[in-house]
Amino acid sequence: MNSFTRSTLILASLIFVSCDQHPVDFDQAKKEILAMHHAQRDFHFGKDSIAFLNQLSEDFISVNRGEITRPKREETLSRYNSYFSSVEFVKWDDLADPIIRFSDDGSIAYTIVDKIVEVTYQDENGETQTGQTHFAWTAIYRKTEEGWKIECVTSTNE
Repeated sequence: MNSFTRSTLILASLIFVSCDQHPVDFDQAKKEILAMHHAQRDFHFGKDSIAFLNQLSEDFISVNRGEITRPKREETLSRYNSYFSSVEFVKWDDLADPIIRFSDDGSIAYTIVDKIVEVTYQDENGETQTGQTHFAWTAIYRKTEEGWKIECVTSTNE
């Protein structure tokens, strides 16, 4: 074998090996996404704004009520604190198991969620009121060195 052929074979082997990625354990990734999803319920009932915020990426995007926003972390924390302190959660329950899909390389995932949220709150007269909303949303997750982070949520409600 001449040196040109040998060099070509070595180069081709190196390219092949460098393209060989570790296989993605999609079952484990699904468990991780579901664990985050279920933790969100605990964060709502426990009024843990910080833990909830920590699931979001630094570049988080929200699509809600016809608006696309990129809220700063301080704004998001303030909004969660305000919301959590103004209600008591009665339900934050899935109506169906979340649908979870992954990109082929396992670096991106999304969930489609169908949820009923019921809260009690004090109205302007100090009377306890109950409110219930049926929400549906899509959350997009990105795998990072720190684990999964939520990149974007697009939410609707009835």
